[in-house]
Amino acid sequence: MKIALAQVRCALGNREKNLDRMHQVVSSTEADLFVFCELYLTGYMVRDRVFNLAERIEDGSVEEVEKVAEEHGCGILFGMARKDDELPGVLRNSAVMVSPDEGVQVYDKLYPATFGPFEEGLYFGKGTEPKMFQLGKTRFGVDICYDLFHGEIARTYALAGAEALLTISASPYTSREFFERLVPARAIDNTIYSIYVNQVGAQLNMVFFGGSEAYGPRGDRLCKCKYFDEDVQVIETDSHALHLARRNRPTVRDGSDALLEQ
Repeated sequence: MKIALAQVRCALGNREKNLDRMHQVVSSTEADLFVFCELYLTGYMVRDRVFNLAERIEDGSVEEVEKVAEEHGCGILFGMARKDDELPGVLRNSAVMVSPDEGVQVYDKLYPATFGPFEEGLYFGKGTEPKMFQLGKTRFGVDICYDLFHGEIARTYALAGAEALLTISASPYTSREFFERLVPARAIDNTIYSIYVNQVGAQLNMVFFGGSEAYGPRGDRLCKCKYFDEDVQVIETDSHALHLARRNRPTVRDGSDALLEQ
């Protein structure tokens, strides 16, 4: 499967402009799945405006993404501020995948960042569980930014049959060193494809470093996007390579759900 790491700038608070940019990227790149960053539709630093900018899945923006996916016969994964359908007044920091065959799939960030410069806890409720996504015959684990620091999420996905971990992020340059260690670590300890797509550029007082990257199930780097600039790169996953990696380093075979449940 060809997966595009779509590292593009977000227009802060401008959903229409961000949807147009998404369409441009998908139209000009050949891939089966396009991955955009955390809170792509609005940008990260909208602060209190998020209460007005957040949408339900049934509202217009997701429908527009569905049209793009249908037009190009691909899957599109992106971040959005989502109004919870079951709990009025509650917002989620969500990853949403749309595709012609699988429809709409949603994951809510389990660990909103509430330390240092991050104020997500002021706006977003926590998600409740990991969610496996599917595109064609390939299953993906999905997480969002600070979730990556919690290794049990990736292990849960690997033990459930995921072939790749897709991490969407809005990480500033001060966190760059941590993510550049964690992304390959998740590939190695789960013998899984680990794909990380970050926001890029400045929003208010926060500068996102970009640096999106992908690693194979042996921890080999497949691509590295530019720092502090837009970049779109495409990698290709290979089920045979994943099976071979797990034969040689059987971390998934030897893993245990019981330890995660304790």
